[in-house]
Amino acid sequence: MTLFSTPADGGEITALPLSQGGVLSGLNVEAGVVIANWESAASPAEVGRIDLNARSWKALTRVNQDQLSKLDLPPIESFRFRSAQGREIHSLLVRPAQFDPSKKYPVFAVIHGGPAPQSKDAWSLRWNYHLLAAPGYVVLLTNYTGSRGYSEVFAQSIQGDPLKTPGDEINQAVDEAVRRYPFIDATRLAAGGASYGGHLANWLQATTTRYRALISHAGLVNLESQWGTSDGIYHREVGNGGPIWEQGSIWRDQNPVRKVSNHFTKTGWTTPMLMTVGEKDYRVPYNNTLENWSYHQRLRIPSKLIVFPEENHWILRGENSRFWYGEVHAWLARWLK
Repeated sequence: MTLFSTPADGGEITALPLSQGGVLSGLNVEAGVVIANWESAASPAEVGRIDLNARSWKALTRVNQDQLSKLDLPPIESFRFRSAQGREIHSLLVRPAQFDPSKKYPVFAVIHGGPAPQSKDAWSLRWNYHLLAAPGYVVLLTNYTGSRGYSEVFAQSIQGDPLKTPGDEINQAVDEAVRRYPFIDATRLAAGGASYGGHLANWLQATTTRYRALISHAGLVNLESQWGTSDGIYHREVGNGGPIWEQGSIWRDQNPVRKVSNHFTKTGWTTPMLMTVGEKDYRVPYNNTLENWSYHQRLRIPSKLIVFPEENHWILRGENSRFWYGEVHAWLARWLK
């Protein structure tokens, strides 16, 4: 974790590496004292002071320590590799609780949404890394092209290439993880994500058969019907190279529904999929999930559909979240174990 500073009137940027992993937020400087929240994938946010001389963050609150002491939350690991397009791709890896290096573990590749955010060493209620890994999975999180934090060029390279290259990089990250970690079982792979992560899960459905199971929450399956029903339209035209009526190549070539023929050549559209969505989702309206469900049922692909009537783009209610995690674990167990 690195803190950066620059003079208010401009000048050199100074990097200050800190000893902790995790992430900082809520930075506040008053009379030379630097206060910030710190969190990691193994610890919800606490308030603390940054000691610039010692280059460390020191906790001022310990609200969560008693509960955390009861949990086995292995630290996040990371690795980088060079993609087929020559880009440096950063991935995180989470081992399950009670990890045994002599065992072989399935992989669940969790795909972040956005696409502009990134997977990072931070606590999350939605798609909590350790909770997803808990039944005995290695969770892999890849910051594919379009993720922020790796240069503006890297983030903007998704324009005109919204699904193919990010999807390829997820597959390549899985290959790299299998190569690096002997405890990974290369024959038991699953992938899933929400929002843009759901889009990419649907793209993987259309273009590969390497995964035993897929999970798509609030994911588009049809670029065209998504354009016509979402609360955001113009940026989709920018990303896809023009308005829908011009029918540029992206609208056709990187649209999962136009790959249905891959089902009959056994090169895609064959993987069992769990689909979940909130009925009040206006970002990726649930018509896309219903359309996705229809394709799966028509092609007789093992699939399950869950609609949350009171949820929007995210599953926010506690009992709904508990139910959703249960369904995700059940789906993975069915196909990976």
